[in-house]
Amino acid sequence: MYFLFAFILLIIVYLYLIFPSARKHPDREVFKNSFIAHRGFHSDFIPENSLSAFSKAVENGYGIELDIHITRDGEIVVFHDDSLERMCGVDLKIEELTLAEIKQYSLSNTDEKIPTFKDVLALVDGKVPLIVELKSMNVNNNIFCETVNEILSGYKGKYCVESFNPFAVAWYKKHRKNIFRGQLAQNTKKKPFIAKISSAFLINFLVRPDFIAFEQKYSNNINFRIQKLLGAFCVGWTFKSQKDVDKKKNVFSSFIFEKFNP
Repeated sequence: MYFLFAFILLIIVYLYLIFPSARKHPDREVFKNSFIAHRGFHSDFIPENSLSAFSKAVENGYGIELDIHITRDGEIVVFHDDSLERMCGVDLKIEELTLAEIKQYSLSNTDEKIPTFKDVLALVDGKVPLIVELKSMNVNNNIFCETVNEILSGYKGKYCVESFNPFAVAWYKKHRKNIFRGQLAQNTKKKPFIAKISSAFLINFLVRPDFIAFEQKYSNNINFRIQKLLGAFCVGWTFKSQKDVDKKKNVFSSFIFEKFNP
């Protein structure tokens, strides 16, 4: 009898921890069945997270997923990695540089520079929806989110925010409840502790995400499957062929893709 009671209590606690948001945010319809260009519509000739890649996505009518960091002097720039090494050939941390220093470097041996978030928003201008990934693991989360929110407060287009950092998503839950917010998650092998527990959705009680953005090739993951059963709106990343999309059409509601035309 005591064992059964303890088991039921454990299940209740577990469900409380992992339950996604119960609200049906109106922006679900904006992103439902949509194709989102991963870091813009980039190619072997157009660098990721560049103004050209974003322009190409808008031209083709695709939504855009992009990544943002905060610089040492408090500017928000659009870039994926923590270091400039892969995209710019120098092993420097983006958060340790000023915007002026960052502008000295080019993306992938092209004339493209790392754009500011403001420049990207001006280019897109509400023409397609945006998924904004907050890269805040290595900085003051409150300052970062406040700065991003200040920029986005004047933007008239449709957007949502997501992050691997559950505390960034929780900031939006506390301060900007009206914004469509998502918890990024992935296969957690060799990942930091915070990534493991957030990808098991054990911090959902802090975040109550409106959507789950999950690594699509691991969609059989039990934690993800439970989220889907609980009614989570599921965004898949990153699809690299139409074949992959066709396989997962019944699994995900939105598709982040790269380097092909869906």
